[in-house]
Amino acid sequence: MTGSMIDPFGRAITYLRVSVTDRCDFRCVYCMAEDMNFLPKKDLLSLEELDRLCSAFVQKGVRRLRLTGGEPLVRKNIMHLVRQLSRHLESGALDELTLTTNGSQLERFAGELADSGVRRINVSLDTLDPEKFRSVTRWGIFDRVMRGIEAAREAGLKVKINTVALRNFNEDEIPDMLVWAHESGMDMTVIETMPLGEVDVDRTEQYLPLSELRARLERQFTLTDIPYKTGGPARYVEVAETGGRLGFITPLTHNFCESCNRVRVTCTGTLYMCLGQEDAADLRQALRASEGDELLYQAIDEAISRKPKGHDFIIDRRTRRPAVSRHMSVTGG
Repeated sequence: MTGSMIDPFGRAITYLRVSVTDRCDFRCVYCMAEDMNFLPKKDLLSLEELDRLCSAFVQKGVRRLRLTGGEPLVRKNIMHLVRQLSRHLESGALDELTLTTNGSQLERFAGELADSGVRRINVSLDTLDPEKFRSVTRWGIFDRVMRGIEAAREAGLKVKINTVALRNFNEDEIPDMLVWAHESGMDMTVIETMPLGEVDVDRTEQYLPLSELRARLERQFTLTDIPYKTGGPARYVEVAETGGRLGFITPLTHNFCESCNRVRVTCTGTLYMCLGQEDAADLRQALRASEGDELLYQAIDEAISRKPKGHDFIIDRRTRRPAVSRHMSVTGG
């Protein structure tokens, strides 16, 4: 039951992203509506259930585990879960335990994350302009995020900046963000906006193909493709002028499905085999049906056998409807 997970296309599933909450203390305009209806707390898996679920995937061959949200650090007692999961790092069963965060709570938790075996984190940041930051996050406080990033670096965490490229918002700022990140010893990844969930803005106006952004960056920087990988979907280049790395995540212009090694579990125990497809498996039922994990292993195996070859993301300029109805915060960022 604890054999490795191989999907129908021969891809080994070694990377699990787990949303520990759908809640967030920001309301980023491309991610969610300002007036969001979040799940009742009773519907969420307990921290103990999340630990058991993650541990089952580790037994099934997952080597990289990323905690996401929403904002994972707003989940009550989240550090208890991180400390529990760190035992898989100590045993050697897990290569990496990490998380993606908006940075708002890092000043509080950075030291504890480092003490629990977390070695690197991704921080979502789309602008260095405090006023624009407030407008894109709606509720975010720029200075708090900057203090959080500094606290993470002081704690010894390797920080990567994730930036969603948005036309007519931050496209002219990305070169300066790149220089700032690299001067601070941080890698940076730019991401195309993804058509997930109904939001209050028009994604057809937001969408900036990264092929276009790269062409613009190459007027200022020398970019060389490199084979560097972190386990995720980014394709990396080295920037000669800064000496740092820049990643491109391109779900629309150049999908990364051929090498997909990932699945995602929501905070309610729903397993999505593909971010861009609706097919899912209910692991909560299997989790709660028995104190043993045999039913859970069976449910995971059955789901992996249905993992699709790829997603079908498209920015629909005609209907302007999202490709997938659920918000990113539901599936996990």
